[in-house]
Amino acid sequence: MATSIHTLRPLACWKSILRRNRQYKVATRSLTTYHQNVTFAKYQLLPPDAKPEGPKKIKIFPSPPLPSANTKEPLKAFCADQIALLDPTGARTALFSRTNPEAAKVGDILLVRLKGGDPFAGVCINIRRRGVDTGILLRNQLTRVGVEMWYKIYSPNVEGIEVVQRAVKRARRARLTYMRKPKHDVGSVQNLVLAYQRSRSGLRGVAQKEEGLKGGKKKSVRGKKH
Repeated sequence: MATSIHTLRPLACWKSILRRNRQYKVATRSLTTYHQNVTFAKYQLLPPDAKPEGPKKIKIFPSPPLPSANTKEPLKAFCADQIALLDPTGARTALFSRTNPEAAKVGDILLVRLKGGDPFAGVCINIRRRGVDTGILLRNQLTRVGVEMWYKIYSPNVEGIEVVQRAVKRARRARLTYMRKPKHDVGSVQNLVLAYQRSRSGLRGVAQKEEGLKGGKKKSVRGKKH
């Protein structure tokens, strides 16, 4: 009697066979995708004698001209042009200039008026001079919480900068960061700002009255002449 042959294979052998079949399917699928005949509809609609359009040309814009052809430092010239555009009167440049004796310094109380928001006043504890990016750091207390705000002096959103009160003594440091400590903190400057605004409104009222009196005198003189 013939011996029966055991047809079962070990499990590892079946795993290798299945892995080979899976790899073969992936390889054949990738080959078929690369060797398909691609046809475009727009070429089929063209007549047989016509040639397809070539690639479109990309429009290249020339580089902007320099502020001056003979300038050696174009970046400084560009910053000067931007400052002249953002500050045509030169008032803000003079307010924070190092050479101006009446310029604002650290320790002064400044009031910044914005076009699209409430004004903010505080003690100037830092002035960062960076050309067009010149900024000031103001510190104030709102509801007994210290608040600090950076403002770019040449920003279009800044409508105006006013000096509310100047420091009694000139500060010996360029940055008054020690004012963040409770011992040296000035606190809220709201009362000083209100007093400054009242004085400004009073001066405006006096000026308007003087202008009205002058206008009335001129009218009376003209009436007498007639």
